Amino acid sequence: MKTKNTFKYILLTLLALYTGSCSNNTDAEQSFNQTPTERLNAQKKELNDLLLSSEFGWKAVYFTDDTQLGGFTHLFKFLPDNKVEMASDFDTDTNIYTSTYDLVLGSSVSLLFDSANRIHLLSDASKTPKSSLKGKGYLGDFQFLYFGQENGDLIFKSNRLVREVRFVKATAQDWVDLPKNLEIEQILNKSNFVWSIQTNDGTEIKKYEFSFDKATRYANCRSLEAGSSEVLGFGVGYTPTGIVVSPAVEVAGQKLTDFVYNATDSNFTATGAGGVTAIIKGTYTSTQVLTDDYKLVMNNQNQLFAYLYSHTKKEAENSELFLNIVKQIESDTKLMVHRIQFNFNTDKGNYIEYKLGETDGKTVRRRIFHYFTYTIDESSTIITLHSSTWKQTKIDNLTDTAPTIDAPTGDNAMIKALDDEFMRGFYITKNPKGTPYTYQSLTITGATEIPFKMITYLF
Repeated sequence: MKTKNTFKYILLTLLALYTGSCSNNTDAEQSFNQTPTERLNAQKKELNDLLLSSEFGWKAVYFTDDTQLGGFTHLFKFLPDNKVEMASDFDTDTNIYTSTYDLVLGSSVSLLFDSANRIHLLSDASKTPKSSLKGKGYLGDFQFLYFGQENGDLIFKSNRLVREVRFVKATAQDWVDLPKNLEIEQILNKSNFVWSIQTNDGTEIKKYEFSFDKATRYANCRSLEAGSSEVLGFGVGYTPTGIVVSPAVEVAGQKLTDFVYNATDSNFTATGAGGVTAIIKGTYTSTQVLTDDYKLVMNNQNQLFAYLYSHTKKEAENSELFLNIVKQIESDTKLMVHRIQFNFNTDKGNYIEYKLGETDGKTVRRRIFHYFTYTIDESSTIITLHSSTWKQTKIDNLTDTAPTIDAPTGDNAMIKALDDEFMRGFYITKNPKGTPYTYQSLTITGATEIPFKMITYLF
């Protein structure tokens, strides 16, 4: 009797579970009631609706094969009637081009770019980044199998090598900023830079060389530690603010992919938690030719030379670091940097004058003076400045009536950052008069590892 009751109880339980399952899985039943073709058609409509739904389209950094190649940013704006607008950073042409696309049914739904556009450059066999890929191009694809959504992203896999390609919603700014990727590319490929990479797990720093191939966008990084054979290898994709790498650089179990560029120290830095970092460091290899032009300011000779927005700002020899600092000063102060003038051995002493004003180039709103003493190492020809007094005035008056300040702060803080470059020491080199210089000029070249150059005109 007890056995019969137990058996009856089990049957009733199973029946209840089955009944509940049926009532709560109507959608699943409907799905099973569909034919494979109906399910694919439903997925096709879903994907097409998603592609059209993003106001500014989609962005994908496409790493075709991150064991040997880097990533290429593509922007897509899908339009009705199977039209698509597309731009990429494959080369210097970041313009937008229109072509067509299709959603193809097979064993799954796939996105096919069926007429030529920027994505096809990666599959062009005539474009070979290295000899081992001759006839294979960049191993790119133009058909992508759809695998669904993840946190709002569309997940695809390339048809050729079955590599994941993630479409994220693009913004209007993404389209505007695409050319900035090429600026980052130029930075990473500067001929007068030596790059290295170091990782920090919070307790230990490891250092590696950074051997980067511009054509493949791939980095091989051999350990610089004695006896170590460790090699980091990853593809590089450019962003408006730095680089993204694949596979990730793993430090203390954390995967670091996004490296942000800092123009002040010429480093690309990826930051994790708990002090974990990976830094791609740029070291400037100076090609400075030593001259005796430093003697222009020796023996108490009165000498004035200055950066002038109307003349020297346009000179090609001004370094990116210098121009970026000037740009930041102008952004912070909402004023134009009219002049940066060096005054050696005057009756008021030695000082740098920073003159800021309106964009008409005439109306002066702010003058900041930094007095200094200086020494010259004749063997290295480096002039080193030693800080004395700061003064500031909001009107165009004489230096000796300007109030004394501790140092520029607030919206003037970047003037102090620029001034620090001069305080670290510099070379001065007289340039030949004439092309490309309209007047007699001097180049101020920083004596540090970071490339700092400013063109001035002699008075």
